[in-house]
Formats: sequence, structure tokens, C-alpha cells
Amino acid sequence: MPSVLVVEDDQFVRSALIRHLTEASHTVRSVGTALEALREVAHFRFDVVILDLGLPDLDGSEALKMLRGITDVPVIIATARDDESEIVRLLNDGADDYLTKPFSVEHLAARMAAVLRRSCAAEGRAKSPSVIQVGGLSIDPLRRQAELDGTELDLTRREFDLLTFLAGRPGVVVPRKELLAEVWQQSYGDDQTIDVHLSWLRRKLGETAARPRYLHTLRGVGVKLQPPAAPPEQPA
Repeated sequence: MPSVLVVEDDQFVRSALIRHLTEASHTVRSVGTALEALREVAHFRFDVVILDLGLPDLDGSEALKMLRGITDVPVIIATARDDESEIVRLLNDGADDYLTKPFSVEHLAARMAAVLRRSCAAEGRAKSPSVIQVGGLSIDPLRRQAELDGTELDLTRREFDLLTFLAGRPGVVVPRKELLAEVWQQSYGDDQTIDVHLSWLRRKLGETAARPRYLHTLRGVGVKLQPPAAPPEQPA
């Protein structure tokens, strides 16, 4: 039973979407502002988000960029705007599909089904049955669990995806553009998003940017993950 977040400030449209989606056996939560939407995706897992652009506190296009900074949940834009250049920009910013109001329930259902099929297929391709081992790091992509020296790490979804991607290429410097494309599914974005997640990861790995153990940043080049260097042997 897919879980859907409806982000729509028009109460009439919002109520109609909730009714139709519930009748179609979807689990539905709804909010009317961008801030509420960000709080929802931070605390609950959704299979798809239906996002209106004309929100009262923040334009939906900005909300989309912020959503993409914390989650890769599929997002369908639903709005009365029909400017082609804006549609292209939103798709490039991370939207998975776009519906122009008014639209039929059948049209929405078909678009949601297509987005969910693509999402499930991508998730299936991303999963690997093998455990990744880098030094004291052990990462199980299938179970989405990571341990450091036998202690389980409490990682967010994005932190886990970032760590797994880097650990799958130990010792290889990964450009920031590649991280945005592969981990965030964005063709371009703010480097600060990567820096923040790297900072959170370092804290959980017990290291800092000044004294790295696993995560190493090469300024102007990219990021690499490698096992800590073995301490020098003491003379007998």
C-alpha cells in the first residue's frame, strides 16, 4: 500500500486528492506548507510526494530543492503553471514528473504508477547482496546497516547512501558532481549539501575534517573513502 504525502494549500483540491487517493488504497498524509512538508519527510517514509508550487510560505520550486537535500523520494509536481521552460527546470532540479491542473484522477493514478515502477526498479538495481568491508567499516547494502569496529552506526538514509557509494570505491577520489548525480540524483546543486552530510558522517565515524580517518576531502577535486593507515611498527 503506497504511502503518499500531499503538499497542497488549496483546501478543496487537497480534500479531493486525499479522498481519491484513499479510495485507491493509498496511505495519505497531507500538509499545506513547505515547512510542514520538510518536517513530514524528515520523520516519515513516503513512496511518493505530490507537490503544489503555489505554497504560502515558500515557492514549491524552492521546496523541491530543499526536499532533494534530505530525501530521494519521488516527487510529482501538481500545479496550474504550464510554462515549458519552468517544467524543464523543475525536472532538472529533481522532480520525477509534472502534472498541470486541472487533471483527472485517472491521469494522476497513471503518473503515480509509472513513477513508483521506476523508483522500485532503481532501488532494486542499487541493492547489492554483498557486504562492503573497508577497514573497520562493514556495510550491508541489502539490510541497510553499517557498523564501525563492530558497533552499529545510526545513519540517516542519505548518510547511508553517501557512505555506501564512497565505500564501494575505496581509495578512489569521487568528484562532487558525481556524488550529486549518483547519491542525490541531481545534475547540479549546492556543494554545501555534500559538506553538511560529510560533516555528519565524520562525526559518526569519530573523526573530523582536520583529522580524518576514513573520509578525505581533496579541495577542488572531490572526496575519497579509504581505511586508516596502519600505525608504524615499534622497534623491538
